[in-house]
Amino acid sequence: MENKPSILTQRYEIGRLLGQGTFAKVYYARNIITNQSVAIKLIDKEKVLRVGLMDQIKREISVMRLVRHPYILQLFEVLATKSKIYYVMEYAKGGELFDMVSKGKLKEDVARKYFQQLINAVDFCHSRGVYHRDIKPENLLLDENKNLKVSDFGLSALAESKRHDGLLHTTCGTPAYVAPEVINRKGYDGAKADIWSCGVVLFVLLAGYLPFHDSNLMELYRKIGKAEFKCPNWFPSEVRRLLSKILDPNPNTRISMAKIKDSSWFRKRLKSKQKITETEDKDGDSPDTDASGPCSTSSIEAEQELVQLSNLNAFDIISLSAGFDLSGLFEDNSRKRESRFASRQPASVIVSKLVEIAKRLRLNAKKEDGGFLKFEGAKEGRKGILSIDAEIFELAKSFYMVEMRKSNGDTLEYQKILKEDIRPGLQDIVWVWQDEQEQQPQQLQQQQQIQEQES
Repeated sequence: MENKPSILTQRYEIGRLLGQGTFAKVYYARNIITNQSVAIKLIDKEKVLRVGLMDQIKREISVMRLVRHPYILQLFEVLATKSKIYYVMEYAKGGELFDMVSKGKLKEDVARKYFQQLINAVDFCHSRGVYHRDIKPENLLLDENKNLKVSDFGLSALAESKRHDGLLHTTCGTPAYVAPEVINRKGYDGAKADIWSCGVVLFVLLAGYLPFHDSNLMELYRKIGKAEFKCPNWFPSEVRRLLSKILDPNPNTRISMAKIKDSSWFRKRLKSKQKITETEDKDGDSPDTDASGPCSTSSIEAEQELVQLSNLNAFDIISLSAGFDLSGLFEDNSRKRESRFASRQPASVIVSKLVEIAKRLRLNAKKEDGGFLKFEGAKEGRKGILSIDAEIFELAKSFYMVEMRKSNGDTLEYQKILKEDIRPGLQDIVWVWQDEQEQQPQQLQQQQQIQEQES
């Protein structure tokens, strides 16, 4: 406590100690400006440097910035002084899932909910080339709504960590949850090793105890290597079958994430309504297509000529211009969530074109006030249902700017649709895309340099 600042960077008021380890302490904190509760992880630089763990710290930061998902603990920012590193993270008010399991086994529906959330989060990590390698209930936190938050990426690995054989070779993790191929030290597939750990977690949630346990470490490893475990008699037959496929000691025949998601037990909907970020209708189901087609456009088409557009003042235009766009400091431009284009076509034509593309992509469309359109997919992706917002701004008479942004779902999925479908589909009405405008000065400069070299 003696090294704990009371106020950090004039923004965070540091409170009680939440937990501590060898190199770090985690405190509850409050953002003085927004009143948001956060958790701040304080790392001692000297201790980390002394034992050579600085690369691990850098990797953890890189990974947490890469895996933004509703069921993964979010890293807001990283601060540093000469002696300390501070992670400002999402505060998981519900504590560890381990605390809940330590009181006894969970009901089947509750266990399924957490397993579904865990699989969705870990599958998303794998899609980004990230392998957690230490999945266990102690690293699974709960937010105020009792939804899962995967945490502690200190032992995680990136895809580029693989050797020439395409496998990972660092032995790490918690013995009771580690896959047999990790113990064998002959190289392992990070995704398949994570799947095994998820299976151990599922067993623990439903049973209240570990599938593999022995006071002798070598005997424990022997049991894991042969997958010697027995399901309690209260386990449903569907769960038994699923666990036998997940806890398969042969990684080559072990079930994949896609097949886990397709299993009958996993796909059962929860009776209790979950509060999640995905779009749902009043009955809790994803939007369905009807006989009139996938895109509900009747109300939009009837009001196209009555669109009242947002007008931008000088400050709005400055903030949207390339020279003042600060987003590049925080995210890779290839993964930007928004894209803007200018058009000289009437607003009604722009709306018609956007709706036409939505129909082709089988997106549900909804019009709101102020020249605002919302498009939503009918199927759930890796990160929930894809949702795209389009807002039309009148910059001058007969000159409009349209901003399209991803409001929910997977950024890579959004970028793919934008590149392959939306941008080509809009080419008849687009005067210029903002990113093309930004590239023009660079291209001119390159051309001038070439001309100078040739002369």
